[in-house]
Amino acid sequence: MKTTLPLTAAALFLTSVVHAGATLYQHGRIVPVAGATLENGSLLLVDGQIRAIGNALEAPAGATVIDLHGRWLTPALFGGIGSMGVVEISNEPTTNDSGLHLDEVRPEFDPALAFNPDSEPVEIARVEGVGFALLAPEPEEHTKGGNVIAGLADVVTLDGQSPKAPTALVVEMGHHGGTLAGDNRAAAFLLLSDAFEETRHPPRPGEPRRLTEAGRATLRAVLSGRLPVLFHVDRAVDIRAVLHFAAQQKIRALIGGGDEAWRVAKDLAKAQVAVVIDPFADLPANFDSISATLENAARLAHAGVQVAFSLRANSPHEVRRLRQGAGIAVAHGLRWEQAFAAITAVPAGLFGVGSEFGSLAVGSKANLIVWTGDPLEVTSRVEAAWLNGEERTLSTRQTALRDRYLEKLRRGEAR
Repeated sequence: MKTTLPLTAAALFLTSVVHAGATLYQHGRIVPVAGATLENGSLLLVDGQIRAIGNALEAPAGATVIDLHGRWLTPALFGGIGSMGVVEISNEPTTNDSGLHLDEVRPEFDPALAFNPDSEPVEIARVEGVGFALLAPEPEEHTKGGNVIAGLADVVTLDGQSPKAPTALVVEMGHHGGTLAGDNRAAAFLLLSDAFEETRHPPRPGEPRRLTEAGRATLRAVLSGRLPVLFHVDRAVDIRAVLHFAAQQKIRALIGGGDEAWRVAKDLAKAQVAVVIDPFADLPANFDSISATLENAARLAHAGVQVAFSLRANSPHEVRRLRQGAGIAVAHGLRWEQAFAAITAVPAGLFGVGSEFGSLAVGSKANLIVWTGDPLEVTSRVEAAWLNGEERTLSTRQTALRDRYLEKLRRGEAR
């Protein structure tokens, strides 16, 4: 027997994690990302796994059939690079584990051990359509003293699981890296080069060292190509210097920030280096971003550079704005498909979770979102969310407070 529910009625059952046998979404706009968008499409889930995507799918016996009535069904979104799950209140030290305050160079620092899946920003981001993010050390928080290496970055999923294995090493360059390295940009490259040299030729007992053995093991993973380096850098000339340094050291590089990346788009494309930019970056915040423009993404994509999006502010409370930024990029020349990939498939691929997130593929676990409309439109809302093969609640502490006081307010009792 088939059970057919309108989407709004189905959403009423999302008050807790539920395990569905078979669910068929039909008559919707299905956006696989990896393939063509399906108008009036269908997607079949069986035991939380995508079994079929097409235009005229048959529902198995006993399946729940949900008519989308033209609503959008897409992969879960990327929440950007930041402090997801390790910051509750930025200015309250007891709830902020985003950075390291040691006068040592510690590439092995991994903030994932402090990740809290019950963090309030995690819950809020999840009901806004976000399924995964990159947890990285906060650039403004780690100590000075020559430590341009912030630490390791890990993919975190917003389904209550532990973070993935480290997927990148975060390094500061540009004016901020120069500040950390003794107020000189060139010194940032010098210190990083010294760290790699010590890794290649470890000091003998009694000789001075800058790294621990664990730190050298981390940098060996970089030098072997297993771990890319995410360089935070904005100025065009500094990006060129990073590309030269990466080629010289034979390491894999990614650019984070990249406010002036469009000026060196040909160099980035030739080196096959991807850029993670803030789609809101327009006016220069400092002298490293004089040429910032909302057309940055479109110009990079036109040159053949792979582009992903992340907010500049690493606050986990703001990640819901990232899809709006993708929409702004579309308004300034980027194709819709490229903009949506920049918050789904591209970051999933860059950070090693492309088999789980970023696209809809038969055989993969359900990590998908149902929207009332175009997800790049700020008025569109999430109506259903699946993560790691399970349908997730859309209730949060915020909605609980709303429901608690709204009726009193209507009755004039809330004072």
